[in-house]
Amino acid sequence: MSSESADTVIREKLQGLDRLRRLRYVLWFVVVAAVLGITYWGMGFVGFQAYVVADRFPQMYDFIAQGFFPPDFQSFTVYTKEREITGLRAIAASFRDGGAPIIDSLQSSRLSLVKASLVTLLLGFMGTVIAFPFALILGVLGSERVTPFPFNFLFRGTLSAIRAIPAIVWIFLYIPIGAPSQMTAVLAIGTDSIGNLGRLFTDDLEEIDEGPIEAIRSTGASSTQTVSFGMLSQVSRSFIAWTLYILEINTRIAISLGVVGAGGLGLMIKNSQNLFQFQQTAAGLIMVFVVVLGIELISSRIRARLRPGEHSGKSLVEAVRDLFDPGKWLGVGNRSKND
Repeated sequence: MSSESADTVIREKLQGLDRLRRLRYVLWFVVVAAVLGITYWGMGFVGFQAYVVADRFPQMYDFIAQGFFPPDFQSFTVYTKEREITGLRAIAASFRDGGAPIIDSLQSSRLSLVKASLVTLLLGFMGTVIAFPFALILGVLGSERVTPFPFNFLFRGTLSAIRAIPAIVWIFLYIPIGAPSQMTAVLAIGTDSIGNLGRLFTDDLEEIDEGPIEAIRSTGASSTQTVSFGMLSQVSRSFIAWTLYILEINTRIAISLGVVGAGGLGLMIKNSQNLFQFQQTAAGLIMVFVVVLGIELISSRIRARLRPGEHSGKSLVEAVRDLFDPGKWLGVGNRSKND
């Protein structure tokens, strides 16, 4: 090829790249313009008035500064409620005598922030435990490696249908069993977790190596043995890591369900707000931060040691940032494998 022909080819390629670059800019402009246009139209459609928010923001600031501070931890334990110990002194008082007031509060039938925190954690934990076996079965059957196409989509479709309904809706669908309560909250969290956890299991199975599967089959193993020793053995650690991740999500959901009557921290925050005890509401919100950050940091550290290729757990900054993800509070934020 002559130098002139080579220059022509290079020039054509550069022109093609330049056209592609301009096309990409045009597409980005169209996407951004569409997003801004839909947002502007949507604000008018739902009656959102930005100037009203801006005008009333100083009032909101004064309301929070004067009504929520300082936080009142009088309801931290039954001990502090009975003795009307308020403010941060209630926390210190609750750890007297080796934390006896805390233990007494956990055993008492009366509400306290300590007991509400335990209830919230238990709701998320029990929902996760109930969901795990169902998610495992549907997740495995949803994989094309186990169930031939297109029959695997029967199970994938079931998982998708479950995931389409957030937990806060599931708790109302369980009203024939009982009004929104701790029992129906466990069922709602468990049902929601089946869809989310099962989908994660299915996606993991689609990415495993074929070698170990063929090796197990070559020994004359049955289908069940092939799935157990050729497939699940490759993803067992990852499955545990994803279950811990869903436990993080379910702790948030348990708090959200508490607002609609499921108990725990959400219910205490709602009750204190209804009684205009905003300083106690602030204390409840602080407990939410402590519970959610604690479970997320512990879970992420464990997952970092279980999941292949992940070498570090979630940092405090990342955990705080995730507190402002509304999807994770409603059970609609865990749609992908990337957290």
